[in-house]
Amino acid sequence: VQLQASGGGLVQAGGSLRLSCVGSGRSFSQRAMGWFRQTPGKEREFVAAISMSGESTLMGDSVKGRFTIWRDNAKNTVYLQMNNLKYEDTAIYYCALEDERWRIGVPRFQSDFGSWGQGTLVTVSS
Repeated sequence: VQLQASGGGLVQAGGSLRLSCVGSGRSFSQRAMGWFRQTPGKEREFVAAISMSGESTLMGDSVKGRFTIWRDNAKNTVYLQMNNLKYEDTAIYYCALEDERWRIGVPRFQSDFGSWGQGTLVTVSS
């Protein structure tokens, strides 16, 4: 499985961006998806995840109420809508596909995800 993330860019604080991640492979709809982010010198941080069906989501504490995750399995795509962006949201954002198929629930640990996209840079100016 290959993942291709896009949609990053430069935005002013308070602005919005939408990230997309397209996956290849036939098992996309059988696995949960997630978004993580990382800044230099810091550990990769959980942002959001969504179940294989899209019915359940889990958001990181720092983005609750501002970010939304959803997926379109017909397009093998997961999205991350980011509103009211803050300077501290600046990071490289990675999408990830979990290893396990047919999971009931939503994973949030990096170890649950075995396939990763290349990352897309989001820069928020203050």
